[in-house]
Amino acid sequence: MAEQRRAAEVDPVARVLPLLPLPHLDREFDYLIPHDLDADAQPGVRVRVRFAGRLVDGFLLSRVATSDHPGKLGILDRVVSAEVVLTEEIVELADEVATRYAGTRADVLRLAVPPRHARVEAEAPRVTEIPPAPEVDHAAWARYRHGENFLDALGAGRAARAAWQVLPGDDWPRRLAELAAVVASTDRAAVLVVPDQRDLDRVLSACVEVAGADHVVGLAAGLGPAERYRRWLAALRGSARIVVGTRAAVFAPTPRLGLVVVWDDGDDLHCEPRSPYPHTREVAALRAHATNASVVIAGHARTAETQSLVEAGWAHDLVPSRDVLRAWAPKVTALADSDQALARDPAARAARLPAIAFAAARTALGAGHGVLVQVPRRGYVPALACGKCRAPARCRRCNGPLALPSAGGPDGAAVPACRWCGVADATHRCHACGARSLRAVVVGAGRTAEELGRAFPGVPVVISGGSDVKAVAPEGAALVVSTVGAEPVAPGGYGAALLLDGWALLGRADLRATEETMRRWLTASALVRSFSDGGQVVVVADSGIPTVQALVRWDPVGHARNEVADRAEVGFPPVVHMAAVDGGAAAVAELIEATHLPDGAEVLGPVPLPPGQRLPFSADDPEPDEVHRMLIRVARNRGRELGLALRQAQATRTARRANGPLRVQMDPPKIG
Repeated sequence: MAEQRRAAEVDPVARVLPLLPLPHLDREFDYLIPHDLDADAQPGVRVRVRFAGRLVDGFLLSRVATSDHPGKLGILDRVVSAEVVLTEEIVELADEVATRYAGTRADVLRLAVPPRHARVEAEAPRVTEIPPAPEVDHAAWARYRHGENFLDALGAGRAARAAWQVLPGDDWPRRLAELAAVVASTDRAAVLVVPDQRDLDRVLSACVEVAGADHVVGLAAGLGPAERYRRWLAALRGSARIVVGTRAAVFAPTPRLGLVVVWDDGDDLHCEPRSPYPHTREVAALRAHATNASVVIAGHARTAETQSLVEAGWAHDLVPSRDVLRAWAPKVTALADSDQALARDPAARAARLPAIAFAAARTALGAGHGVLVQVPRRGYVPALACGKCRAPARCRRCNGPLALPSAGGPDGAAVPACRWCGVADATHRCHACGARSLRAVVVGAGRTAEELGRAFPGVPVVISGGSDVKAVAPEGAALVVSTVGAEPVAPGGYGAALLLDGWALLGRADLRATEETMRRWLTASALVRSFSDGGQVVVVADSGIPTVQALVRWDPVGHARNEVADRAEVGFPPVVHMAAVDGGAAAVAELIEATHLPDGAEVLGPVPLPPGQRLPFSADDPEPDEVHRMLIRVARNRGRELGLALRQAQATRTARRANGPLRVQMDPPKIG
């Protein structure tokens, strides 16, 4: 009777999206709103509803007068908070991202909206005035073609989209802060997304310096739940008009969005490792398109995806002229870049640190500047290769890779052993050329630091990498040995950079190997002083390789243009859209059969899951005997259509209670 009286009193209907993991439940459900919850039950609030006999979290998306559901409606159990945490813009963005990446809105919203913290939510919101127009270094922006015009467009509120190639040595955190402050001074919001905490600290500090601490917040996963929610609410309520954060910050619910910036979009940290695996760059583009906001995709390098946006006319180049670039860039030298150099050092091709690298290091150290030494990995000695032809050293028993054990014998020697079966092979002979000598595929940072310490006695050696990443290098003459991506910033710039083992980076079996190598090299080289100030970069790789030539010319745009052309020839993203379906053979086949593929779709595979990829199941799922990958390729203008088809197919599959773990990724970073 009490329930009937309660039902008789209710009138409005709430459309609720429960946060459920199953794709076939990714839809709104109608619930009656009791009178005592009517005031708080507004679109965008968190609610609790009873679903299938249990209470689940959800978001109230809208209110309607009546429901078209023919059966009896349930009653809204509770409004968790009257705070409207889900704006209409983020609702539409979540739906678009879920469609683009063949996922569910619930998964996207878990990325976009952090967990609630009641005490923080009860705090009085800050009220801030519109910040004044910042002091902008117009001379710095004049170095880029149309740079000042771009600033004017931002100040006038026009939607400007740019792919910005940053000059080596330019204070890019300061430039990004100037862009954000210009937008904030017009009472609009700016969201700056960077890959990691080191970049976040630099950009956040610059934004505070340019716009003031009251108008800036930083969002990162490392913050505690209370502080993260406090800063997220400052963005939601509009008191912080500039948001700087890592990948989840691209969903920051700032009102009146005017600018989205993605720094270094080629960094794999921009790829979300959780379903539906969106990429920051794509989310930023979708959001800017929907809100008519400006977009800047910035970095020292350029990805093929960004170049395709430029070639399509969606974004425009913001690049320096060649004269300006020559004045700012260091001198880049590769092995055997001239016949004279090869004649002076005929062993340069085989040496890990040739004479030109030693000479560059001596010159920089003699001038009192630091030297950056970039190595592909940390540690000491990993896998082995033939000392003559560099073919990978393989076990004669199981064809697994040979490696040296971590500890040698009493005399320091060690016998290579297989990393798969553990069998030692003291009489190894190369399967390709028959040579007996072996060499390390990549010598790690620890061994490199040891070798350089002996070569340059009295010079301090600093290692950056792994769990000990240095943010700033010591002043003065020092050798800084860093793994890729962990290069510390040197005050005033390094005098030289030595990029070692380039062939190990370029030789990886990966679609993006050359693009990633170029990005790593440019990032390190940009920390070096200009050539007019004595800066030199030596890359230990053959100068005949196109990627090395592009580095010598400092031509990331040309390299990206060639990368797009090469991928167009073989039909790989970004020229096409490609979905990867991973799982057991039966589950993959079942999903493909249930998918209404767009016209012209091409199904490739199945093939084994590429090495290094996470398995598509959790600890609670039954492990399949073999994990397969099926690829689906469609034309670029049918990417959204393919995402929608796979989203619907997954809903159909889970509605049938199909067994077997399955993962669907659109345009995965590693295809195989």
